[in-house]
Amino acid sequence: MNQQSPATLDKNIAPLAGSELPLLWHRPNDAPLRLTGFPWFEQDQVYRRLPLAPAQPLPPAVDQLANNTAGGQIAFQSDSTHLAVKVELAGPADMDHMPATGQCGFDLYVGPPLAQRYHGTTRYDQRETAYEALLFEHADAEMRNFTLNFPLYQSVKSIQIGLLPEARLEAPPPWAMDGKVVIYGTSITQGGCACRPGMAYTNIVSRALNVEIVNQGYSGTGRGEPEVIEVMAGMAEPRLFVLDYEANAGYAGMEATLPGAIRILREAHATVPILVISRIPFAYDITHEDRRIDRDRCRDMQAAAVQTAMENGDGPIEFLDGSTLLGDDFDECTVDGVHPTDLGFMRMAHGLTPPIRRMLALTPNP
Repeated sequence: MNQQSPATLDKNIAPLAGSELPLLWHRPNDAPLRLTGFPWFEQDQVYRRLPLAPAQPLPPAVDQLANNTAGGQIAFQSDSTHLAVKVELAGPADMDHMPATGQCGFDLYVGPPLAQRYHGTTRYDQRETAYEALLFEHADAEMRNFTLNFPLYQSVKSIQIGLLPEARLEAPPPWAMDGKVVIYGTSITQGGCACRPGMAYTNIVSRALNVEIVNQGYSGTGRGEPEVIEVMAGMAEPRLFVLDYEANAGYAGMEATLPGAIRILREAHATVPILVISRIPFAYDITHEDRRIDRDRCRDMQAAAVQTAMENGDGPIEFLDGSTLLGDDFDECTVDGVHPTDLGFMRMAHGLTPPIRRMLALTPNP
């Protein structure tokens, strides 16, 4: 008997075709749209998380992963009853433990700041590198606030947003503060393995606080290299630096680089707060006592480094024990024992939002 694909049996899981309506296409950097997450876009005109020509060469793997668009956002207000995207990627979906919707897709949130709700995700033939998808349609033409999140583990060559030609288009509401929260880390920070971009913990925190977050997570390669930290330190208007890279560096790497990373950031920004986070628990911590001991030893070393910095007058700086972020059933929060599912990312964000809010001196949400 011939087997039909699930998409032919249920129209709700079929790929969304591009809109056939006559749409007017906008680029993310066209006013009044707001493009964030790419601090060097005006200089380089590419969706990239580090500059194309830094003062000193970057580690090759970091340089390549900087093209992945994790943390990028497009925001605007419009009364268009339809919203579509045209996307050209640098490559196809190719990960075996992360959905293509998270690796290569965009997702859409609708609503005012601090009350945005998820609406939809681009769905397409994941063998392709270019697609068009309708993300929003509604009978009522009223002004709405839209935010699109960029793919987490793929490079975007081009993206256009299609709205009805007669629709009004306005700038989004302002952020809760000027400046950027810069979060440096590993594949977990980059968003592996969220099912869609909006579920990366950096994007969840961005929504919860209405702040711009620059995602500086580099899968397997973010190890506190001085040349990378120096580029981050040169970013315009940082309001908080978060260092969360233990899972890549390990004890020896953290011991060698953390004091230097703190020093580089502090020399560039005397009063910008720094938050150091030890790694989240991994499933093998349950069965491998030696790894659990190493985790706790590395946690204590980072806490001591922060304490030393404080005693030397290097403030404001704080330490957060990442082993507390996922809860007692942390092993149920990952795809592969290491990389969080959406549940894991939500728990991480819930644990990180209060200290980040406090360090930014933001008032609690009403």
